[in-house]
Amino acid sequence: MLRKHCGEFGRWQLKHFILTSLAWALEAFHTMVMIFADREPDWRCVAGASCDGGGGVCGLPAESWEWIGGRGGSTVSDWGLICGDKFKVGLVQALFFAGCMIGAGIFGHLSDSSLGRKGSLTVVCALNAIFGCLTALSPNYWIYVLLRLLTGFSTGGVGLCAFVLATEPVGPTKRGVAGMSTFYFFSGGIALLSGIAYIFPTWRYLYIASSVPSFLYIIFVLPFISESPRWYLVRGKVTEAMKLMSTIASSNGKHLPDGVLLALDEETSTTTNDGSGLDIAFNNERLENKEALVGSIVDVVRSPITRTRLFLAVALNFLASVVYYGLSLNVMNLETNLYLNVTLNSVAEMPAFTITALVLDRFGRKPLTVATMWFSGFFCLMGSLVSNVGVWKVVRMVCGILGIFGMAGTYNLLFIFTAELFPTVVRNAALGCTTQAVQMGAILAPFVVVLGGWLSFSVFAACGIAGGVFAFYLPETLNQPLYDTFSGMEAGLA
Repeated sequence: MLRKHCGEFGRWQLKHFILTSLAWALEAFHTMVMIFADREPDWRCVAGASCDGGGGVCGLPAESWEWIGGRGGSTVSDWGLICGDKFKVGLVQALFFAGCMIGAGIFGHLSDSSLGRKGSLTVVCALNAIFGCLTALSPNYWIYVLLRLLTGFSTGGVGLCAFVLATEPVGPTKRGVAGMSTFYFFSGGIALLSGIAYIFPTWRYLYIASSVPSFLYIIFVLPFISESPRWYLVRGKVTEAMKLMSTIASSNGKHLPDGVLLALDEETSTTTNDGSGLDIAFNNERLENKEALVGSIVDVVRSPITRTRLFLAVALNFLASVVYYGLSLNVMNLETNLYLNVTLNSVAEMPAFTITALVLDRFGRKPLTVATMWFSGFFCLMGSLVSNVGVWKVVRMVCGILGIFGMAGTYNLLFIFTAELFPTVVRNAALGCTTQAVQMGAILAPFVVVLGGWLSFSVFAACGIAGGVFAFYLPETLNQPLYDTFSGMEAGLA
């Protein structure tokens, strides 16, 4: 129906896509704020005191040195998270991503079932705003840890809900480029966060400043976003789905012919599939609501087709996450201004998004996944073979940049690839599982970075190469229909 009567990516889809994808910038705020809030500020000796501590503060008397900018600059200076307590900074980061892992699974299921895509996005944005502001009021470290865990719980559902809601109303030939383009909003959010952090240098004000946009999004943006017509259809709300499809058609300067109804892709006796996943019924049936179809991750595991796809998708997302976050942390070790460094890191990902989006519909999802993972793995392998002395430092740095360039393309591509592997009734549940795998990789990445030197690059290379091998076993989804149900998928693949 999208291709034949409504338009695959017209004015309605463009507005819907932009407004929905703005939520990715909010996710970037709540995720990357730890870079600035948990940083270790510079310190200096107190006038008249002796600072002979071998370059560090751990061996110095407390009264002999002070934080530049005062104690309120970060959580590290506020609560003394240095020396023996330095591990607590990593603990906060790990628990945040653990919360993301839990939230992704829960909100992935809720967005497929009772809450819907828009309802789930509303809930997670509200929770993010509340928990983010409360974090700024943390009286001690352990309350801070709890609130970051809760923030991670809600943040885990933002990206997957926004992605599915933004791309489901898009036609099959435009879906790939649209899906890839969502990540510009995430990278743009990181760059914007750098500016916010520069304006608000104290960590408590920074948490408030990075949380207020979530409130603004709920008030000024969400009222203009529509629920997914696919979700309406699989929930049996045919009337609402038809009204929305009529609105899409009229907004795009088109018109739905009389007698055209939406149908699930399994209702093949009276429907024609136009490749969009939103099928058309040419009959005189009354427009009436039907029984809701509900699926869960258990159904994904039960089906032989989706079970194998889920295993491979989880493995790919986990390996890509280890490399992406690990190389990102390595780039942060450059001896440059922190705000400028984060900005350049986010901007460096954008060419990878552009190139991948341009060739996505020419070469397909599977070949690009293999190519980008092996590209990243190759340069990580090269980085592990060179020393970190003299001019070879520059060579290793370039290898790291090229490695993250390739993996940024993979990380971006995997969202659209994974979404197309599963039917509508369980799509968000499956994305929730792969998002959980991403968070597990994010938790592991800092520990790989701690290994340092050639060993870190060796692990990243192994992950990239192994991921390319796993991708060989996934089917191509380019220009294939988005199936609504398991029976529809089985019939379509028969």
